Amino acid sequence: MSELPQSILFCCDHNAVRSPMAEGIMKQFYGSGTYVQSVGVKNDMEIDGFCIAVCQEIGVELSRHRSRSFDEMEQWGDDLSSFDLVVALSPASQRRALELTRFFHLDVEYWPIMDPTGLGESRNAKLDSYRQTRTQIIERLTERWGNPMEIK
Repeated sequence: MSELPQSILFCCDHNAVRSPMAEGIMKQFYGSGTYVQSVGVKNDMEIDGFCIAVCQEIGVELSRHRSRSFDEMEQWGDDLSSFDLVVALSPASQRRALELTRFFHLDVEYWPIMDPTGLGESRNAKLDSYRQTRTQIIERLTERWGNPMEIK
C-alpha cells in the first residue's frame, strides 16, 4: 500500500464506463483529500446506464457525469502535468497517456480492467459483467491504497 496521491486521473477509451467508475469509487472510498478526474481517449459516448446502475448499488452517484476526452480536459483548463498519477484502464488510454506525458515527469500506471460493454445477453447478465468490472476496480484501489476510509 502506498500513500494517496494529491491528484489522480483515470482514463479509458470513451470515459463512459471504466474511468467514471474508478473516479466515483475513488472519491467515495478515500474522500476529498485527493483531486480525482477521469477522461477518455475519445468523447463519443454518454455515461453508460449499466455503469450508473452498478455504482448506485454501492452508493456511488454517476448520473451527472459528463464524458470528456484528453483534448477537452486540456481545453477546460485541467493541465495533464498537474496530476501526480495517471491510471490507464485500457491499452488505448495507456498509449495516449504515455504519448501526452512524455514531456512531463508523471507516473502512468496501467490497470487491465475488463470492458463490460457488449457482454451478456440478458439485462441480469449485462449487470453481472459490469459488477465484475466494478469489483476489479475496487480490488485495484484497495490493493494500491488500502481499505476505504470511513465516510462520515
